[in-house]
Amino acid sequence: MMLKSDPALTYSRSRRLVALLTAFMKQRKMGLNDLIQRFATSSSYGCKHPEVQSILNLSPPQEAELMNTNLSPPPSPSQQINLGPSSNPSAKPSDFHFLKVIGKGSFGKVLLARHRTDDQFYAVKVLQKKAILKKKEEKHIMSERNVLLKNVKHPFLVGLHYSFQTADKLYFVLDYINGGELFYHLQRERCFLEPRARFYAAEIASALGYLHSLNIVYRDLKPENILLDSQGHIILTDFGLCKENIEPNGTTSTFCGTPEYLAPEVLHKQPYDRTVDWWCLGAVLYEMLYGLPPFYSRNTAEMYDNILNKPLQLKPNISNAARHLLEGLLQKDRTKRLGCSEDFVEIKNHIFFSPINWDDLNAKKITPPFNPNVTGPNDLRHFDPEFTEEPVPSSIGCSPDSALVTASIKEAAEAFVGFSYAPSMDSYL
Repeated sequence: MMLKSDPALTYSRSRRLVALLTAFMKQRKMGLNDLIQRFATSSSYGCKHPEVQSILNLSPPQEAELMNTNLSPPPSPSQQINLGPSSNPSAKPSDFHFLKVIGKGSFGKVLLARHRTDDQFYAVKVLQKKAILKKKEEKHIMSERNVLLKNVKHPFLVGLHYSFQTADKLYFVLDYINGGELFYHLQRERCFLEPRARFYAAEIASALGYLHSLNIVYRDLKPENILLDSQGHIILTDFGLCKENIEPNGTTSTFCGTPEYLAPEVLHKQPYDRTVDWWCLGAVLYEMLYGLPPFYSRNTAEMYDNILNKPLQLKPNISNAARHLLEGLLQKDRTKRLGCSEDFVEIKNHIFFSPINWDDLNAKKITPPFNPNVTGPNDLRHFDPEFTEEPVPSSIGCSPDSALVTASIKEAAEAFVGFSYAPSMDSYL
């Protein structure tokens, strides 16, 4: 979104502009599940277009799980997820000194923590089991863990050091990345110059290509899930919506994602494949170059209609190579989309990426176009003060009193048997 100075910009107009940007950012953070619930409870979100009506008229049980409609009670112990015995039974919350809240989600918080023994800094994702079970999301949490386990040493994917659990909480001990969300930097700078956008898009594409090589479809690419490390390299995070075991020609059909980045085939509730990630890459690249997602509207029903029916519009301030790439990635017909036949190879070989040496890119030998200039782990300048100014809950760093472990919490504990994980020594060799 290019904002030009206007001598006639009155105080009232300034306030409206700030309100618009604030509403945009809040909506971006809201997520698909909450959005659908708001559609269901407010007629003001209605839309008469039959295709959009069809999208909003999601029927159980096919979408009940992802729409968090709570149509059934939490799973019983007979439905527990068992991935084997814990590999790290000695880990516990008191091993860490929890310093700051650096993120929040539907089921818990992400905290900056320092290990009391080795003084290393980590991002620890702490999730409430009861909240996960209430919304029937345990499969997605376990899927996130599984995907993290498969990320052996890819340079642009966040790494999992180990995970453990208490009776009422799950703990992911992750790489601490403090260069800020791409969304944060994009909001500050409005848009990026083409070389910078190309660098980020290349690192993102490399990460997606690696996931696809493991038969994983990411499904939730957006600037909020893309972090910058302390040098300015991309780190992809949050694997909760990943779909595993999707072969090169395989499809899935679950309606999920983030509204601004939903591909047409997802909105049509048709089977979709890994090319859904290339659509999302196109949407993120478009946003980096222009400041807003390609079919964005404050009215989400109208935005869905745009994604389904509006032709892609490209302003003339980008190169022909960028224009050609966006047209290929944002092709509404997935069978004609760039990446549909040879996946990442097609992206990698596109003329837009001709300046990129992919071996050097993956070896992090290319100097990032922007350096976050963080002074150390305690430098939180790139985190939203909404998070960092929040007090760290006292319950985060201690195990619950056994007398307080109710039947429901015990059930929650049983549902996540096998969550805990510690890498073997071989992974460090």
